[in-house]
Amino acid sequence: MQNRPAAAELLDSLAELLEETLLPALPAGLQHKARVGANLARIVRREIESGPDAVQRERELLAAVAEGDDEQLWEALVSVVRADLAIAKPGYDAWTGE
Repeated sequence: MQNRPAAAELLDSLAELLEETLLPALPAGLQHKARVGANLARIVRREIESGPDAVQRERELLAAVAEGDDEQLWEALVSVVRADLAIAKPGYDAWTGE
């Protein structure tokens, strides 16, 4: 197949199909499942975009924390959680409140 779409593009198309085409045609009891499916496709796309080494980078970041350095540990954990939120719930990773 020439010029085949990338996995991320296929997942975007799946999410769009679920939300824009199927969702309105589904009975109320199945609409939530279509929304969940669309969100899952988008999460997987973001995981693909983050790269295969994302988990390894998080582990290395946490492993580099000096024993007993609570401030460095906190900063590493915030970084890991922000990276996870960027995949699971974009926008929440930019939160700066307490």
